[in-house]
Amino acid sequence: MTAATHETPATAPAATRSPAAPSRKVRGREERGPAASIALHATLILATVIAAFPVVWILFISLGPKNAWQQPSEVLKDLSLHNYSDVLAHSDLPKWFLNTVVVAGGTTALGVFLAATAGYAVSRMRFPGSRQLMWTFLVTQMFPSIVLIVPLYLLLSELDLLDNYLGLILAYATTAVPFCAWMMKGYFDTIPKEIDEAGRVDGLTPFGTFWRLIVPLAKPGLAVTAFYSFLTAWGEVAYATQFMQSDHYTLAVGIRTFAQDQRPDWAWTSATAIIITIPAALVFMLVQRSLVSGLTAGGTKS
Repeated sequence: MTAATHETPATAPAATRSPAAPSRKVRGREERGPAASIALHATLILATVIAAFPVVWILFISLGPKNAWQQPSEVLKDLSLHNYSDVLAHSDLPKWFLNTVVVAGGTTALGVFLAATAGYAVSRMRFPGSRQLMWTFLVTQMFPSIVLIVPLYLLLSELDLLDNYLGLILAYATTAVPFCAWMMKGYFDTIPKEIDEAGRVDGLTPFGTFWRLIVPLAKPGLAVTAFYSFLTAWGEVAYATQFMQSDHYTLAVGIRTFAQDQRPDWAWTSATAIIITIPAALVFMLVQRSLVSGLTAGGTKS
């Protein structure tokens, strides 16, 4: 028997071997199929359209004639900025705008300062009542602003701060500071305490350490605090209506005078509504880079 008559499996023709099973691609947990991807993008597009439509519609109406809200088709025939020039020249809008800037700027400055100092003190220092202070901040957030109008009105009346910029700023601070203090406390917890120790070694006071070392590192958190405080005052209606008279009306209150029961002026109302949104959009653009990091950093450590 020769070697040629004995074929081992190793020398068998390749055609007689069983073909290997085709490998099947396993999709990762974070990978989406085509159908899921299309559904996701369609949902996001739909949500964007729904959210943007009211703003786009008001902008569209504001560029048309006086009766554009009744006949939207007339807007494209008479596209202009007449409503904006009329409301700026023939109403108290410039005065309302200045009042709102003063109140919103004061609320932002006071809210950021109080929230940052309170959050830093609770994060770094141990003193009697620190936990109770933070729980008090939390409890105040449980009450709707409408419930606080009467007690705040009485307090401001006793302090002679009704129809006063400072009184309205303090009222807005009662809403902005508690939430911002909790957020800043969580953000300061993420900053290593060794930085404070290094500041004390260099001879800095506690406030010097806070101002010169911690504040520059906390800019994302401060940006979120400033943005929230600004929005709290910029578009608020209830407090401004009850605590301020016509000479000190803010934009959110002044725009209501265009919507009287007898003859509402929707052209001026829509133009003023767009003007109100512009400063808020500008502030958002200034702090948008810090918003995500500032909102998420405080959730990593309590």
